[in-house]
Amino acid sequence: MRWLVLLILGFALAGAADGQVGGNLASLPPIDLRIDITNGPDGKPILRPAELKMITGDYYRLTLSSDGKGRDSRGDPLARRVELNEFLANIHLRILTIQGVEVHLQGLSFRAIEFDEKGEAAFTFVPIRPGDYPVYVGPNPFGLGRPAGEQGVQNDPKVAFLTIHVE
Repeated sequence: MRWLVLLILGFALAGAADGQVGGNLASLPPIDLRIDITNGPDGKPILRPAELKMITGDYYRLTLSSDGKGRDSRGDPLARRVELNEFLANIHLRILTIQGVEVHLQGLSFRAIEFDEKGEAAFTFVPIRPGDYPVYVGPNPFGLGRPAGEQGVQNDPKVAFLTIHVE
């Protein structure tokens, strides 16, 4: 009986070790990708590139950069809010970096990144599920008179989208 338990335990351990991806989901260095947010002549954000392509299991660093030139109808600086909720739900996050400060998330998440002025934010991650994921950039809902903490696409002409394709 004891040999049977040891045999089953041995197979279970061998199967668990075989299921890992080289023992490390985030092998260095990450593949660098970038989304640049600039202000169009009509005040609408312009996103470049229009789409990103990734592969599940690869390790990436995505840098978001804003020129900080967005303006509201009064001419005041317009906060650009970047939302990628569906994408964030399908990746393993590692590190969030804002203006050189690193936050080690190790699987935790965030909801949005907002640029009130010119700046950059980056995060490293491993995509874990294939799919097409929208990225929305628009004004802060609170700045449009919406309740604090609201998220999602706002009814405003100054919005832009891109798609992240994960294979």
